[in-house]
Amino acid sequence: MITKKTAIFAAAIGVAGLAACGGDAAADGQTEVDLPAGLDREDLEIVIREYILANPEIIPEAMERLQQNQQAELVSAVRDDIETPFEGAWAGSANPDVTIVEFFDYACGYCRTSLPDIERLLREDEGVRVVFRELPILSEESEVAARVSLSAARQGEFFDFHRAMYAAGRPGDASIAEAQAAAGLDDGQVRSDLMSDTISQEIQNNLALANSLRLSGTPAFIVGDQILAGAVGYERLKEAIEQVRANGS
Repeated sequence: MITKKTAIFAAAIGVAGLAACGGDAAADGQTEVDLPAGLDREDLEIVIREYILANPEIIPEAMERLQQNQQAELVSAVRDDIETPFEGAWAGSANPDVTIVEFFDYACGYCRTSLPDIERLLREDEGVRVVFRELPILSEESEVAARVSLSAARQGEFFDFHRAMYAAGRPGDASIAEAQAAAGLDDGQVRSDLMSDTISQEIQNNLALANSLRLSGTPAFIVGDQILAGAVGYERLKEAIEQVRANGS
């Protein structure tokens, strides 16, 4: 025989389970549950409160799942835009099963420390492509470096310049010139590209994409439906790649 108390508890478990799973209704703050006959909402709210107090671990679980769902929605809306590289601004597989997108700034020390992790992933995993998106938000010099980098992409020398720019140090006239020479870029082409509308539009487009994804800084990595902020390291990136493959997306 199902008692009123049992029915209330079952309904409460249903609400808590929906919240912990990050359901759409829970995300809207308007969870709807069909109440068993004879139950009122006041009874249910009391039991839900008691359940949450007794099991507070569901709160961070629910918040984490909600954040994951929100990130997935943001990424889904711009996936094609962020995963389509600017000309040659990518490295890795030409036919990837997983694409990593990195928003970066050459003046960002954490971006520099992330480069060995990216290089290791590319060495060890032939199914990965990394799409690089310039996000020069830290200094005027980082925008100049970004423009030269995009010229390098147009010349088919992006990754050589990318490595050389980080090796040369913080962006400035001398370090940018050093990286440009190391990558063997055509100086005339660089001068032509520096103020080109195509490159200006690419930088503005990346700023708009970063805003739509609610990115707050660099580096930021998008892997599948996940947005990973900061220098998260090789293992976290690898884990995210494997999650994409396990989900078949």
